[in-house]
Amino acid sequence: MRLSDDFDDRNSGIPLLYMMVGVLLFVVTVIGAVVMANRKPSGNGQKNPVAEETVQAGGEDGEEMADGADPYISGSTLTSDDLDFWHMYDETESPEEEEKKKKEQEEEEEKDPSTDGRHTKLVAEDGTEEWVSINPYLTKNTYDFSGLVYQYPIMKYYEDSERVSRVGISVSADDGDINFGKLKKAGVEFVMIRMGSRGYGSGNLMADDMFYENMNKAEEAGLDIGVTFYSQAITEEEALEEAYRVIEGLQGFSIVYPVAFHMEYVKNDTARVQGLSKDTKTEIARTFLDAVEQAGYKVMLYGNKEWLLRRVDLSKLISYDIWFSQEEDTPDYPYKFTMWEYTKSAKLAGIDEPAKLSICMIDYASK
Repeated sequence: MRLSDDFDDRNSGIPLLYMMVGVLLFVVTVIGAVVMANRKPSGNGQKNPVAEETVQAGGEDGEEMADGADPYISGSTLTSDDLDFWHMYDETESPEEEEKKKKEQEEEEEKDPSTDGRHTKLVAEDGTEEWVSINPYLTKNTYDFSGLVYQYPIMKYYEDSERVSRVGISVSADDGDINFGKLKKAGVEFVMIRMGSRGYGSGNLMADDMFYENMNKAEEAGLDIGVTFYSQAITEEEALEEAYRVIEGLQGFSIVYPVAFHMEYVKNDTARVQGLSKDTKTEIARTFLDAVEQAGYKVMLYGNKEWLLRRVDLSKLISYDIWFSQEEDTPDYPYKFTMWEYTKSAKLAGIDEPAKLSICMIDYASK
């Protein structure tokens, strides 16, 4: 015997079956659509609308992706470098490594002393060249050599369009009879007159034969005067002897330019001072200059670049003015100087021999 509910239960299973089939078909359809949407083009020239949309959205500013980029990475901007975890952090050097690199760099710079700003080239009389270290503790010269004006044979120096230099000449008995009036008309403003010397072989003191005549004529011409002494002293006692000779010889004269101490070697011969050490030559120079200065005169040390940088110790002579000798268009001397002998072979009215001309960067007459 069947109840009415049996019939209803049997018939209600059919709709449930249809429902399950429908759900399955829907799932299959969705999966198929997704698969089709993510397939690469087959090369038949048809465009995939999903892919095209992805390409258009490739950059933040809507720019199209570069050729060769995969348009199916859903607009990702990641690159292979972003995934390189080994180089995510910068490598840091230890203090020891940094110090080593710094030292290597300094050594590399020192290999070219012409550009490191710490050396100056020295050319010896025999033509050999070397680079000498510049002493950072000595006062450097601050002249702007673009202010030099050369009107042969006269050199002038200007600062702010104003001439601040004076032109001078060095004379001795070797120059013969001199017309100081003509020298003044030619542009000479001061004269450095040799008073005497010591024999480089005998060691005897000698007065310059034309000293007194040159002093009197220079005064008459109205030129400012300084004097020089050529030393070959090999002891401090001899240096004092030379200084006292200068002080005695200046009695009765008024000079406004310095007394210059001049010591050097002798070309093609051996001088008395040849074997002296740097310290000894330095002490001899200081002894002479101190004695003359204490007598009330201005003093200065004369020398070329080799003598000043190699033969004496400038660090012990910093209180004295320097008279630098170098026949060049501009002086190549790193330290402060007040006078520069720029030529020994000028032609000038008033003197028959080649003229030794200097430019003084200050006016000693007004000091």
